[in-house]
This record gives sequence, structure tokens and C-alpha cells, in this order.
Amino acid sequence: MSMTATPAHAPASKRSVALWSVLAALVVTTLKLVTGILTGSLGMLSEAAHSAVDLLAATITLLSVRVSDRPADDVHNYGHGKVEALSAFVETVIMLASSFWIITEALRRILFRQHLILPLTIWPFLVLLLSIVVDYSRSRALHRAAQHHASDALEADAIHFSTDIWSSTAVLLGLAATFAGQHWHLAALELADPLAAIVVSILIVRISLALGRRTVHTLIDASPAQTADGLKLRRAMISDLAAIPGVLAVNRLRIRRSGPSYFADVTLSLPRNFTFQRTEQLTLAASLTVQRHLTGADVIVHTIPTAYLAESVHDRIRAVAARVNLAIHDVTVQQFDDGLHVELHLEVTESMPLREAHALVTLLETDIREEVPEITNILTHIESEPATIERPSSLDRDRQLEERLRRTAAAFPLVLDIHEVLVTRHGGTVNDHASGRIQVSCHCTLPDDLPMAEVHAVISALEDAFKVDSPEVSRLLIHPEPSTDNRR
Repeated sequence: MSMTATPAHAPASKRSVALWSVLAALVVTTLKLVTGILTGSLGMLSEAAHSAVDLLAATITLLSVRVSDRPADDVHNYGHGKVEALSAFVETVIMLASSFWIITEALRRILFRQHLILPLTIWPFLVLLLSIVVDYSRSRALHRAAQHHASDALEADAIHFSTDIWSSTAVLLGLAATFAGQHWHLAALELADPLAAIVVSILIVRISLALGRRTVHTLIDASPAQTADGLKLRRAMISDLAAIPGVLAVNRLRIRRSGPSYFADVTLSLPRNFTFQRTEQLTLAASLTVQRHLTGADVIVHTIPTAYLAESVHDRIRAVAARVNLAIHDVTVQQFDDGLHVELHLEVTESMPLREAHALVTLLETDIREEVPEITNILTHIESEPATIERPSSLDRDRQLEERLRRTAAAFPLVLDIHEVLVTRHGGTVNDHASGRIQVSCHCTLPDDLPMAEVHAVISALEDAFKVDSPEVSRLLIHPEPSTDNRR
């Protein structure tokens, strides 16, 4: 079967081909049964039984494809696709039962020499030739539809009609040999009819067991990797998932099939310092990767936050804070003789009591020490983050502060330009410079190829120098940008 899934609602052509199979099986079965009764040929009766099985199977297939096309509901969350596999399994059981009956009857005729003389007539040959033509056309049509719709039930029907071609040929040869034995009085050839019936039955048993094995695998949710093509497909999917940038490992890939639809369950290890947004991006990429191999598959991706070898001490500290949903910044780590000394800033809400904030710090520092045993000392600065949006008293530029800032920046050769300087005052009035908090923000142009470590050093030095020159400023915010693009 194709590994390409189709939408849950198959087109009307799927039901149409199943309906025509029912009509074809009905005509062929009737002709074989009437001819077998009139001639007494066990081979012809076995063919009639085989075709009757096909008629029943085709009817079950028609009903099952109607049911399997129904969408998922509250009771059947994965849809009704397995009805087709159940239908194919029932057909297999019926075919095996009919084969054992035919073999038993053929052995009885051979051992007890009963019903070996058949009336000579051309009708069995005409019926069998017509049956071969019908079976050939229907098996091809059913196989194409089964491949297109990934339908177990239609594939089972296609197999049934294809086996009819070989079984009809065997019975045709058996009847020819039987009539030749009767005409030339060759006793050995008189056994050709029951022997042909046994050959047909063995063929049916062999094909039925193969079909039954496949349908059972579908019913018990066996992975497509049970076949060579399925194993190759699974390996390709795992390789493509592992190649997604950011994926550390593919922990699990489970695939199940329900009718024409596939369901995939994927578990990936991702770096634990990834944000929710980045994790969601990788989840989408993993889903699309699976769907490239299984078109239309329903994919569920689970992610496991995982520590990896390339993590720095800073990454490990931030991962601990993220694990307990705390926001930290300005993490610095220094190496002393007795171990690592860490400083960090913890953000808490402005309404949180000191006792509660200190308890958070204690828990955070304990977790950090467990994560990084080399740390011997931790100093945590607790900062309150405003919960309300402040309205500044003035948004006018302050010429004097702007000139001081530009004069201070001129002492730093790497600072190419200072622009978009904005001075705001919070909590005071425009005329009362002594009250409130003064904040200055600006854009700073630096060389394109300057490493971020040096960028941070230059900005920090500029902030310190400006605050010395203008102590009334409580905060300086600098946005660095490259010289080739200073418009942002």
C-alpha cells in the first residue's frame, strides 16, 4: 500500500468502484453456480464458492468504505478508517473457510471416486473465459482505486478478483483434462477436476494468509516499519527530524494507520533555554517534515527541555530561572580560587512583600547551586518591575543634557554618532527639575564588525561617564546600531 494518506472524506469514485465490484461479482457468481450445478464440476463449484466469497467481500467493502469515510467524532476520535481493515479481515476468514471446505470435498471425491464423470458441454468454458475477462478488468480498477485512496478494503477486493483469474484458469485446465480423460478413457485425467479445485483452494489460502497478516497488523496498530519500505521511510523521517536546526535528539517516533489516514507521535529533545516561540517554530517544522513523507498525516509533537554539552554557566543559570518561571538579567560570573562567584538581577512585581521576594531568591539560589556545583557564592539583586504604564511629564528634548551626552560620547573613538536623543521626566513637573526621575535615551552608531562583547563594554563605559557628568539622570538607555544601517 502507498504510504501517502488521503483526506478522511474520499471522493464518490471510491464508492463507485466498490459498487461496480459488487455487480460484477454477482453476475460471475450466478453464472458459475448455475454451470457448476448443471455440470456437477467440483472445480466449477469451487469457483462459484470463491466468487460467492468475492460477492460477500465486495458487499462488505461497499458498506465499509461508506462507514470509513465518516469524519472523526466524540466516540471515534481517530475516525472510522479501521472499519476497512476489519472488513478485509472478515473477508480473509470467509475465504479460508471456503477453501477448507473445497479441499475436503475434493479429497473425498479423489479417495472415494465420486462425481468424477461430468457432462460434456461448452458452457463451463464460456463462463470461465467471461469470468477471467471480468476479473482482470475489475482487479485493475480496484487496485488503482486502492492505491489512490490508500484503502485496505479496496485492496482486498482487488486481490480477490486477481486470484479469480488464476483459479479460473486452473479450473479451465482441469475441466479440459477431465473431458479429455472421459473422451479417451484415461482414468488419471478424470481426477483433474478435483485436483484443480485443490490447486485453487491452496492458492486462495496462500493469498488469504498474506492479506490476513496485513490486516491484523493494521488492526493492532503495527508500525509501517514492519516492511522494508516502511523501515526505510521511518529511517528517512528520523534523519530529517534530527537535521532540523535546534533539535538535539529524536527520542521517539510512533506511527499508526487508520484507514487512509496516518497518525504520528513525535518526541524531540530541544535546548532547555529555548523560548516558547522558538519551541513552537520547531514543533511546526517537525510536523511539516513528517507530512512530507506522510501526506496529510495528523502529527503530534512533544518536546523535552534538555541540557546540552555546549551550555555555558550563564545558560545553565538562566535555565534554572526559566524552570521556575522567574525573570533574571545582568548575570555575571567570576572565577575565584574557591570557585565561581555569581551576581544576577531578579525581577519581581512591585507589590510583592520583601519576605516573599527573599523566599524566591533563596529557592532560586538553592536550585542554581544544585545545577552548577562549582558556584560557591551568589549575590542576587532584587528589582521591582512596575505593573502600571507611567505617563512622562515631558517628552521635549533637553538641549543641555543632549549636548552633555554628545560631548561625553566624543571621548569614545568607537562611537561614530549619537542621534535621536530623547529626555523624559517621570513623577515631577516640567518646571521642577529637582523633582521626579530623569531618563535619557538615544541611538548610538558603532562599527559594523564590532563584536557584541565590545559593544556592551563601550555602551557601559559611556553610560558610566555620562552619569558622572550628569548625576541628575537616573537612567541612560542606549540602542546600538551598525554604521551601515542606523535608521532603526
